[in-house]
Amino acid sequence: MTHKDRTASIGTLRSCGLALLCLAAVAGCAVGPDYKPVQTHVPPAWTGPVSPPPIRLAPAAASNLVHWWTGFNDPILTSLVSRAVKSNLDVNLAEARIRQAQAARGVAAAGLGPTIDASGSFQHSRSPGISGASLTGSGNGRIANAYQAGLDGGWGLDVFGGVRRAVEAADADLQAAVEDHRDVCVTLAAEVAIDYINLRSYQQRIATARENLKAQEQTAQLTHKRFKVGFVSALDVANADALVATTAAQIPLLEASARQAMYSLSILLGREPGALKQELSSASSTPVASLAVPAGVPSDLIRRRPDIRRAEAQIHAATARIGVATADLFPKFSITGSLGFQAGVLGSLFDWVSRFWSLGASVGWRVFDNKGILSNIELQKAFREESFITYQKTVLNAMHEVENALIVSAKEQERRKALVDAVAANQKAVRLATQLYTQGETDFLNVLQAQRSLYSTDDALAQSTGALSTDLVSLYKALGGGWKVPSMEKESE
Repeated sequence: MTHKDRTASIGTLRSCGLALLCLAAVAGCAVGPDYKPVQTHVPPAWTGPVSPPPIRLAPAAASNLVHWWTGFNDPILTSLVSRAVKSNLDVNLAEARIRQAQAARGVAAAGLGPTIDASGSFQHSRSPGISGASLTGSGNGRIANAYQAGLDGGWGLDVFGGVRRAVEAADADLQAAVEDHRDVCVTLAAEVAIDYINLRSYQQRIATARENLKAQEQTAQLTHKRFKVGFVSALDVANADALVATTAAQIPLLEASARQAMYSLSILLGREPGALKQELSSASSTPVASLAVPAGVPSDLIRRRPDIRRAEAQIHAATARIGVATADLFPKFSITGSLGFQAGVLGSLFDWVSRFWSLGASVGWRVFDNKGILSNIELQKAFREESFITYQKTVLNAMHEVENALIVSAKEQERRKALVDAVAANQKAVRLATQLYTQGETDFLNVLQAQRSLYSTDDALAQSTGALSTDLVSLYKALGGGWKVPSMEKESE
């Protein structure tokens, strides 16, 4: 390199360096609004259940909502939830969306750095012969080879923060995808528990129906014997047989419902419908959990529920995209350059004298498209407004679900206590009516009515036991239980 070339190169580099420093001075800011966490007004405490509460509310920070299903003390339920989280197809879809968001974030972040392209070429050419001032078709033409290899680079300077806002939006989208995955897990755990409790409840109702059917069949046999000796009429026999047939007719319906619940569990585990038949066919009691629920206060709900956190992340993303759109109002700066070697002989391609290079800067500005840019800004603002309204609806819906679950659980507990008393009274009524009927001191109508009432309250008690457990599951789901909140975890340590 000659002294003149060296001086020119240094001057060019200094000029570009000065330009970079000037641009860097304004590159620290990003246009568009900065995101601020949403401030939401929530009541200081839950309104239900009524006092004195059958449901005891424990502080959320001192309790464990992460694995709430273990409170039912049912190893099969715990195993089903654990397997479902690993194999459920909705969970797999949510995980795929997280990977998509991660890749999209990488695409957005790539705009912050330079790009470099490598290239190479070979050209074999012939130029025509020249005779005086004219071209001839003689064989005096010149044949030449040309070899070239080099690098071309470019760097779009993010002076007004459009790319940084795009990365910020992508980060928020990624957070929303993570929260969506958490929400799927919360819903999945609740669905598995509800289907499992329903299965056990149906099995319990089947056992109750069979137990009552056995007692009714014994009464019917007694009625047939008394009819043969002339103690009762044919009407008593017909009523006894009708009660037996009516109770027996309920069992196939309950068996079908139990099998459907079993099939639903299999699908939730990502397996074919009959996959769990052997594992779950043996009847077991309906799982019941403690009524000490770590509900905390409504403000805890904002931090815990994944759907609320997802809605807030969507507001963040929409806010950042306003900045992306606003950046189009300003010019865009870029630096380009190339470095390479060119020679007619392959062996001398990378000789120092074969080098070439260039360095330059450019600016582009959409001067006559302001109407479209401004419309896009307004569009992004409308998207943010929509996200904010969605967030408000999500918070209200979350509080609504918790309040509903609290009052339903409390009232179901009261109902179950009354049903326990009703079953005890009906059992006594059946014993007395059967005894008096056997002694001929009352008619069969009293026995019939007592047995009908006993089966009705027995079945209602089995349903109430299952309903109380499913109501608690719904409460845990409404509270966002099923995953770990890092900040709240630290508070509980």
